[in-house]
Amino acid sequence: MRIKMCSVHVNDPAAAFDFYTSVLGFEKLMTIPEHQLYVVKSPEDPDGVGLLLEPNDNRVSAKYAQGLRGLGLPAIVFGTPDVQAEYERLRTLGVQFAGAPSTDADGTSVIFDDTCGNLIQLHEDER
Repeated sequence: MRIKMCSVHVNDPAAAFDFYTSVLGFEKLMTIPEHQLYVVKSPEDPDGVGLLLEPNDNRVSAKYAQGLRGLGLPAIVFGTPDVQAEYERLRTLGVQFAGAPSTDADGTSVIFDDTCGNLIQLHEDER
């Protein structure tokens, strides 16, 4: 068994799709705009997990997203081989970060705002 798709709730799926593809560098897996369906994938793992940018249009998902954000917790974690390099690349594109990358016993990470209602964590993975 493997994970085929997961989702993150966003305020505006079309705007999220634009941010996740044009800024973060994900690729289109599937879009059906009339149903607010936008799925992206990593260019580094073309057969990997799809990420559904799901509308945050119900009471439960909206409260959940607000609660996570209020606590400063990320909605999802993305891996990258070099957090510092990705941090610098995204900063030049105008991405807003909660602070500079930090390193602890679990590795190096940094949190940024996805412009669509979520905080996202980048974590350095060893590939």
